[in-house]
Amino acid sequence: PVPMINLKPFFNFLLLRYKDTTRSLSSECLGNNRPVISLGLTDFALDIRMPGVTPKQSDTYLCMSLRLPVDEEAYVVDFRPQASMDTVHHMLLFGCNIPSSTENYWDCDEGICTDKSNILYAWARNAPPTRLPKGVGFKVGGETGSKYFVLQVHYGDVSAFRGMQPLIAGMYLMMSVNTVIPPGEKVVDADIACHYQKYPMHLFAYRVHTHRLGKVVSGYRVRNGQWTLIGRQSPQLPQAFYPVEHPVDISFGDTLAARCVFTGEGRTTETHIGGTASDEMCNFYIMYYMEAKHAVSYMTCTQNINPDMFRSIPQEANIPIPVKSDMIMMTHGHHHEDESSSLKQPKREEEEVLDQDFHIEEAVDWPGVNLKLGQVSGLALDPKNNLVIFHRGDHVWDGNSFDSRFVYQQRGLGPIEQNTILVIDPSNADVLDSTGKNLFYLPHGLSIDKDGNYWVTDVALHQVFKLGVHDKEPLLILGRSLQPGSDKNHFCQPTDVAVDPVTGNIYVSDGYCNSRIVVFSPNGMFIMQWGEETSVGKAKPGQFRIPHSLTLVPEFGQLCVADRENGRIQCFRSETGEFTREIKHKLFGRELFAVSYIPGGLLFAVNGKPYPGDTEPVQGFVMNFSTGEIIDTFIPIRKVQYFSVGGGFSTWISFWPNSPIFSKADTVIEARLKNKPVSTESQKKWEKHHIVEQASPGISFVLITTLLIIPIVVLLAIAVFIRWRKTRVYGADADHKLESSSGGILGRLQGKGSGGLNLGNFFASHKSYSRKGFDRLSTEGSDQEKDEDGTDSEEEYSAPPPPQVSSSS
Repeated sequence: PVPMINLKPFFNFLLLRYKDTTRSLSSECLGNNRPVISLGLTDFALDIRMPGVTPKQSDTYLCMSLRLPVDEEAYVVDFRPQASMDTVHHMLLFGCNIPSSTENYWDCDEGICTDKSNILYAWARNAPPTRLPKGVGFKVGGETGSKYFVLQVHYGDVSAFRGMQPLIAGMYLMMSVNTVIPPGEKVVDADIACHYQKYPMHLFAYRVHTHRLGKVVSGYRVRNGQWTLIGRQSPQLPQAFYPVEHPVDISFGDTLAARCVFTGEGRTTETHIGGTASDEMCNFYIMYYMEAKHAVSYMTCTQNINPDMFRSIPQEANIPIPVKSDMIMMTHGHHHEDESSSLKQPKREEEEVLDQDFHIEEAVDWPGVNLKLGQVSGLALDPKNNLVIFHRGDHVWDGNSFDSRFVYQQRGLGPIEQNTILVIDPSNADVLDSTGKNLFYLPHGLSIDKDGNYWVTDVALHQVFKLGVHDKEPLLILGRSLQPGSDKNHFCQPTDVAVDPVTGNIYVSDGYCNSRIVVFSPNGMFIMQWGEETSVGKAKPGQFRIPHSLTLVPEFGQLCVADRENGRIQCFRSETGEFTREIKHKLFGRELFAVSYIPGGLLFAVNGKPYPGDTEPVQGFVMNFSTGEIIDTFIPIRKVQYFSVGGGFSTWISFWPNSPIFSKADTVIEARLKNKPVSTESQKKWEKHHIVEQASPGISFVLITTLLIIPIVVLLAIAVFIRWRKTRVYGADADHKLESSSGGILGRLQGKGSGGLNLGNFFASHKSYSRKGFDRLSTEGSDQEKDEDGTDSEEEYSAPPPPQVSSSS
């Protein structure tokens, strides 16, 4: 437990009695209301404590009194003030015979004593105790000494009395990210060290973590060359947080150091740091507390600033701690109970070991989302593992949505009248809840924080919203409504949000017309930004061409971004925005739409629809975060798919036209995934569903061209026939009547000229319209970014909302 500052200031001092030492203290004085502790025949301690008070405002002066528990002459020989300047400006201790009040406490403005008062002691600003010289004491009691003590407290800042926790706990994670364990190597050390350059923190618990090759993990504070042990333990024992046996404080300028000792014996290949059971980890967790006004909730150390210093590390850090075999079995979740027993030894997340080969494939028996959805733009899982869908209802992002300055052009439609956020029961696909009506114009990104709040983006409004599950109004709005921009207060078509579960900081990818990541505090205050538009040639680190999706990697203190049009993942330090790495594979193709991380080391990604002539299909990827290696792939069949793998892991993915996005459940931490082909039946469904897209480039071109020419020819024939009929009936007036009534059907159906007729916009102006037959169908792959020739093209158009999908599809 974290130590608490006592908000009731008091003095604890010793009284030394010289007379009548054979008499004992009265029973009344030893009662609960007057704590007196006898320390011998002549010594006793007395607490003078302000009773339970709650000052209403700062600069309040309160007094309380306590009668001396003996009548005989005595002497105060020691004072021990107990208070904090965070709440108390000063304390004064008086001696007198008649206090100004008989109440438990009173406002000092009423006076302190009715007779003469003597100041015995004063304290302020966290001053240390004053030691009286040996043989010196303040006289009290007897015929001439004071019979009462009066404590005056001047309360300064009273915020602590309003529910504020005066000390805040936090977590400091030390971990190695580059260690390589050669096969057969008997001893391999992984060392971590960082300078500490913040306010003092006090350590009270620690935890060690490796996988099977770890022998011992030790953590130290290094100050002036002296190594002080924080904690040392075998990672093969149960990995709980153990108390720091001798509490350690860390001050500015100290160094925190840790060492993990591994063995490569029994391995035939190199072992790297990673998230699967066959990889390794080297983590030393430290629990600490700091004063609230200086508190930092989470810190990490992944460096080794001074390798030479480990030459003087205490020898104990190199000595493995022996562990019995049955303890190792318990650590990894194994047990010898009857398999039919309902009381199983649970496996902890970070020690989950899957002894089978797993691959991800679609769960074909899942009923699927049988709903009339608009364009699905976001998926997420709430804290109850329910699937949450964010969709656009009857609004569509098409070529008429924005002008060249990215200003939304269809405000006349009003906000989406349907509920745009649906909560789905994952077991049967039933709708459990729905919200988001009349709030959004063009939804895009969706994420859910640890408290269950929805964080969404709207590319038409150029805003980010925080929504409570049961709140009708947004809890927080970032950006200016319908105003694109690139400063601290504006976004331009923001795409996604990620919220740090520890700090609460908000990360926004911004977006289609900006190329940056923007960071805000939990209450929406701007902190920093990074990123720039991609230059000509190969994209450089920190450059974006549509930062489309975000995911946080808390174990490594990083934020990863799906850099969509550059077809890559970029990762940055979440605290500073410093670029750390790029992950890019040929299998991604030209575009990468979504990225997500599972604690423990698994990174997921989904690419985009291939360009004409490209061979990479739309698919999902599972990667080892530490190495970036692809360890599994999976292919979609339905619009909103449910994929599963053993051990409780599941992922939902939406592959709406040109807009693949996905979410995941993070119930499995270390899963060993092997690439395995999709079942034959599933593959046949995929091939049948996408036969046109998978045809050869030549056939695709001929087929598409034919399909486009046929309706044009039919339309021309109808127009010629109508013109011939009008000529026969009306004669010379036919041309004029036809032109005045239709505005030139052919030309206006093409949308050319100032008087062009756009059927989509015409019907969109009526709330009861049906879009069927009038939506523009996209074959492009770029959400509103500018083409190199300067024209605008939009990716996220879509066909009309599809008919209901049967559970067998």
